Amino acid sequence: MRLLICTQSVDKNDPALGFFHRWIEEFAKRCEQVIVVCLRKGEYALPANVEVITLGERNRALRAVELCAISWGRRREYDAVFAHMSPEFVVVSGWLWRLLRKKVGLWYVHKSVTLWLRLAIPFVHRVFTASQESLRVNTPKRTITGHGIDTDFFMPDPAVPRGNHLLSAGRLDKSKNHTLIIQAAKKAGLSLRIAGEGPEKEALAMIAKEIGANVEFLGGLTQTELLDEYRRAAHFVHASTTGGMDKVVLEAAACDCDVITTVDWLHTYFPVHSVDPTPEAIAHAALENARESADRVSIIRAHHSLHALIPKILAFY
Repeated sequence: MRLLICTQSVDKNDPALGFFHRWIEEFAKRCEQVIVVCLRKGEYALPANVEVITLGERNRALRAVELCAISWGRRREYDAVFAHMSPEFVVVSGWLWRLLRKKVGLWYVHKSVTLWLRLAIPFVHRVFTASQESLRVNTPKRTITGHGIDTDFFMPDPAVPRGNHLLSAGRLDKSKNHTLIIQAAKKAGLSLRIAGEGPEKEALAMIAKEIGANVEFLGGLTQTELLDEYRRAAHFVHASTTGGMDKVVLEAAACDCDVITTVDWLHTYFPVHSVDPTPEAIAHAALENARESADRVSIIRAHHSLHALIPKILAFY
């Protein structure tokens, strides 16, 4: 198998997409050759059978032309295509990949059903997603695989002492509902650490100040920094209104951090405290301090690990 991967970023220190560096490594273990086309690259250390090509900082039309040129010019060097959260790549070159008889797969995990996604689906053979709620388009091409958490990296460390604080992570926008988490931290009398960047940061800081909540905004963290936060927090709090299975929840659980969530169906996948979306309910769960008895770490390893995901994707090809 020789694989062409299209993604937004190849940078192990990218706060949002740094995890994908490990995905590429896992693909490389199982493929003869991997060509990665991305919009931007930073620090990376990948096996010798991986080539990274960046489309660079140019306008969209020029990037589209270059992607098609690469797809055609390197056509004898890849057998199949995997696009990660990038339906735009598929819309631009999907017709060409189909013409060249390359199998095309798209990974998509998001509540939004964008025009790009709808336009991309006719060109792909499969749309891989983490759960039924992660792809809100009715298509026979949908294939539910579970998430791909690097459980060799995100794992417990009994030597690291847990604190008595709450942790939340994710993009700071309204859909993540950090206001509710800040209110819950105040109600519980516990400090809260929030990892992530986004447009709501100043507004959230103002809310925390107004109600007197003890909140520290950590900014965008690398994977290593986030690992340390998961291992030290008493509870990870998740109040997203997107309805999907957020990757950060699974990473926290993989580190054996207790998870409190307002997503009522999430407990059907692995042990979490599912509570009503109120500050009182979240605070009560945090103060109760009763850890789930089931082995959340083993469940994440079995059903949502990177080791399990990549073979599932490659089996399709």
